[in-house]
Amino acid sequence: MADMLTPTRARVEPGKLFINGRFVDAVSGATFNTINPATGSVLTQVAEGRAEDIDLAVRAARTAYDSGPWTRKMAAADRARILWKISDLLLANVEELAELEALDSGKPVTENARIDIPMAADCFQYYAGWATKITGETIPVRGPFLNYTLREPVGVCGQIIPWNFPLLMAAWKVAPALACGNTVVLKPASWTPLTALRLAALAKEAGLPDGVLNVVPGQGSVAGMALVRHPMVDKIAVTGSTPVGQEILRESATTLKRVTLELGGKSPNIIFADADLDAAARGAQSGIFYNKGEVCSAGSRLLVEETVHDALMEKLIERTRKLTPSDPLDPKCRFGPQVSETQMNTVLRYIGKGREEGAKVVTGGNRAAVGDGRGFFVEPTIFDGVRNDMTIAKEEIFGPVLSVIPFKNLEDAVATGNDTIYGLAAAVWTRDIGKAHRVARELRAGTVWINTYGVLDNASPFGGYKMSGFGRELGAASIEMYTQIKSVWVDLT
Repeated sequence: MADMLTPTRARVEPGKLFINGRFVDAVSGATFNTINPATGSVLTQVAEGRAEDIDLAVRAARTAYDSGPWTRKMAAADRARILWKISDLLLANVEELAELEALDSGKPVTENARIDIPMAADCFQYYAGWATKITGETIPVRGPFLNYTLREPVGVCGQIIPWNFPLLMAAWKVAPALACGNTVVLKPASWTPLTALRLAALAKEAGLPDGVLNVVPGQGSVAGMALVRHPMVDKIAVTGSTPVGQEILRESATTLKRVTLELGGKSPNIIFADADLDAAARGAQSGIFYNKGEVCSAGSRLLVEETVHDALMEKLIERTRKLTPSDPLDPKCRFGPQVSETQMNTVLRYIGKGREEGAKVVTGGNRAAVGDGRGFFVEPTIFDGVRNDMTIAKEEIFGPVLSVIPFKNLEDAVATGNDTIYGLAAAVWTRDIGKAHRVARELRAGTVWINTYGVLDNASPFGGYKMSGFGRELGAASIEMYTQIKSVWVDLT
């Protein structure tokens, strides 16, 4: 195991592909390194899936769907028990998984243990409950006919997940797909493959039949696109950047796959003068700096009513300066490194662009030195004096960079908030409940928080408007994404 800042109990072993219930090498024998972002050193080598490996995984999933026990022969209640067992195993291994996630992604271990892993486990529990409640209906049609519908699984689902919440995003996609009776080929991000592979092992331990869940790490441009293009795949579900989503949508057109996309965001976090400014400052800080800003729904544009701008900024800057980058394996860490050197450099480039365009850095703005300085840490950064047409206000940075934009009144706030190609999330801070509901209706975003930020639950749908994608994850809405309806007519004469 490579050097790390804090000792860990997690087992970091060479990773293989998980196909048809077995861990196997890539057909080519190729591997790639996965890096500890806190130290810049190699954690381990992982088998690199390519088109031929994707083909093997898809064929395994196809066989499991067409003739295996999961979809056709297993009772929904038995599928539910397996999903619940996966949840139990996630919770039983929470410390190991939390440390593995911290090592591979730079996410603080305590947040993994208290938030990500329990929410992933809860996701499997939630959809275990759905497995026995996926029903059709009878329809009173004209004539001597009985008409009823069957809600059936889609088939083989290709799922591509990002690196910012590796295990949680896997759960968001795998759990509902399996609850509906589908089979899955999961392509984790190449920067963070380890917990997805561990999930596969736990699923097998829980009794999931061979071929139902396959995990193929590899490059998105190779393994990911092979999955999108494969003619035996019935559905593609993606969480990623908007450019990647656009490419996937184009590539899926030749086979007319069903596609759901949860993409980028540039979410407005709107603070009115009548808000509780202490609460709003806390929400603004967590809204952008949680998970070191690597959150698709991050409140990266802070819109502040002019009359309280200075008071709010004083509170926010004071709080942010106490947020210190540190070793993600330290239980006290609340701000870890960016996931990779590439992502760190992207963030630093945007900070430079903000300075060039005239925005003012009021705190942060530099690479942070932690340990021996080889890790990919960036200081929590706040820009003031930002215009909504600046690059840092328009483009998704996916890092700890906040753009503060003043507004004059409600109409100005809504117009500025909606002046973006994205529409994933937004928030409103005000003591006027009527104003809060009015603004929530007028903002074009899939999620709007009022006097809070970033709250999620597996029962509530999540997804975007505009170029933040389409389709919804979580809640009953996800059942719609992983099923299709068949209409059956019976002549009663």
